[in-house]
Amino acid sequence: MENINLLLKPINELLKETFLIPSYQRGYRWRPEQVKELLDDIWKYRKDCESASQKGKPSPPYYCLQPIVVSYRKNENCWEVLDGQQRLTTIYIILYELKDILKLIQKESFSIRYDTRIGNDEFLNVIDLDQKYIDIDYYFICCALEAVKLWFKGKNGTDRFNFISTLLNDNETGKNVQVIWYDVTEENKSNKYAVDIFTRLNIGKIALTNSELIKALFLQKDNFNENKLSLNQLQIASEWDIIENKLQNDDYWLFLYNLDNEFKYENHIEYIFDLFKNKTIDSEFYYTFHEFYQNDFSKINSLEIKNSSVSNLWYEIKKYFLTFDEWYNNSELYHLTGFLIDSDKEKVNIIKQLKKQSGLLSKEEFKVYLKREITKIVKCSSIESLEYKPDYTKIKEILLLFNLQTILSAKKSDMYFPFFRYKNDSWDLEHVRSQTDKPIVGNNRKPWLIDILGYFTGIEGYNTPEEKKAQIIEINKINNDKEKIYCDRIIQLLDSAKISDKDFSSLYEDIIVEFKESDMPDNIDSICNLALLDSSTNRSYKNAMFPIKRKRIIKNDMTGIFVPICTKNVFYKSYSKRMGEVMYWNSNDANDYIESIKLMLKEYLPNTGVKNAR
Repeated sequence: MENINLLLKPINELLKETFLIPSYQRGYRWRPEQVKELLDDIWKYRKDCESASQKGKPSPPYYCLQPIVVSYRKNENCWEVLDGQQRLTTIYIILYELKDILKLIQKESFSIRYDTRIGNDEFLNVIDLDQKYIDIDYYFICCALEAVKLWFKGKNGTDRFNFISTLLNDNETGKNVQVIWYDVTEENKSNKYAVDIFTRLNIGKIALTNSELIKALFLQKDNFNENKLSLNQLQIASEWDIIENKLQNDDYWLFLYNLDNEFKYENHIEYIFDLFKNKTIDSEFYYTFHEFYQNDFSKINSLEIKNSSVSNLWYEIKKYFLTFDEWYNNSELYHLTGFLIDSDKEKVNIIKQLKKQSGLLSKEEFKVYLKREITKIVKCSSIESLEYKPDYTKIKEILLLFNLQTILSAKKSDMYFPFFRYKNDSWDLEHVRSQTDKPIVGNNRKPWLIDILGYFTGIEGYNTPEEKKAQIIEINKINNDKEKIYCDRIIQLLDSAKISDKDFSSLYEDIIVEFKESDMPDNIDSICNLALLDSSTNRSYKNAMFPIKRKRIIKNDMTGIFVPICTKNVFYKSYSKRMGEVMYWNSNDANDYIESIKLMLKEYLPNTGVKNAR
């Protein structure tokens, strides 16, 4: 038995082994389509090798199955299968169908036996399709064999031979099928550990991750000299946990990672490994593990001094991660790189490009590079010409940059923009002043009425008896007759069985006049009337009045809910040169707002014609 507990094994090397399926595992359950997919994949690999050979190109190195997790039972001379039973049994069934060729090439299949499923051992030795319906395990085994027979039906003897040659070939050309062989015998001092692993991997179908397999590669005992074994293992394991703990912090994680990334991670350190090994969306699932195994640990295992080689490789990974750590801990780098990462629309991992440039340039040169890349993203001839729908993404990027640059411009401030809140809370574009030309219909009317009522009374909600009672009490306290009449009209509509179209429209027209939103400016869809609002404030009816939105923004800010600084400034009217009426948003406010944007972003928006803003 080998000491290395994680490696790639050709199927050919499994033929001499005996595998035991423990009692806590269910029976074989692969469906015919899964069997066909495996056969198709192996055959495609064969064809890819032939095509590469004809073109004088190197063949794909191997086709790799997902992990088989095993623990050696010394007293029974067999491998207990903790995970991978379904794949292993399918390979056995394929070899069973090709047993005539196996005999011809003087090979025998591996054997599978069961802890408690009496009769399954014998049935696998001689699969009788006539007994298909006697037992549920027999049924799935027979269905799989029938799928294999059907797949080979249109193929001749040469095809059958070529298939098994590909499946079992382990010569120097590498035309073979391999499994990720994960031996946990050393850790499995008691059967409890085996059950724990099985539960982890099979309840809820949780696959082994690349990072778990890579960690096993790094911590293998054979990597270290005996006198440095526990110290070096402990150091790598400890530093691994430090990196993972940092990345599990949402503040850190969502600075580096976008939620729309195609790859999802249970262990966040795996993202670092994927970046390190240039994994793409077209890569197969265990690409990163294979890269470490083939390109790094295969070489390390051939060296006499493994300890220093493993330590050097781990040092390279730490150094790679520390670049991101430097960005995170430097305010300017944090905001500039954070913007570029968030704006990565092509999903090509711009973070890789940033990492490469940061290694080639000094810190100051890198900052210049970052600003140049940002300028390319926000470049436009005139921000005044940007419109809500056609330029949605561009406007959102400019407003995000406006927030980041505002923070950076406050030299004495230690504020950091919370990318994790920005990404988690779905901050999107919304109109500062409402789109009063868009009618409110259907189910959107009631929440709109409740919001207006809450504005006048200061009480939220009108759904429960307690809320209704509280609203009536507050309405009776209102001294302004006009406001009291509005409240009475709202209550009548809310209490009616069906909200009258005529009565609602009449009230709506009066309210938009009251809030001075009846005069629609020409630039209603321009950037000067847009701000970043979170999904809870940006209600589904999308035309809450300015004072309603303002009230909610102030409340969120007072209660510690994140509001981007520039959004807060808009609704506080901090950009307006003349305060006027703080509850309304007019054309002068909009013009002052856009001038403030242009002034703050002048190094990214050249030739903006910034006026002498205050």
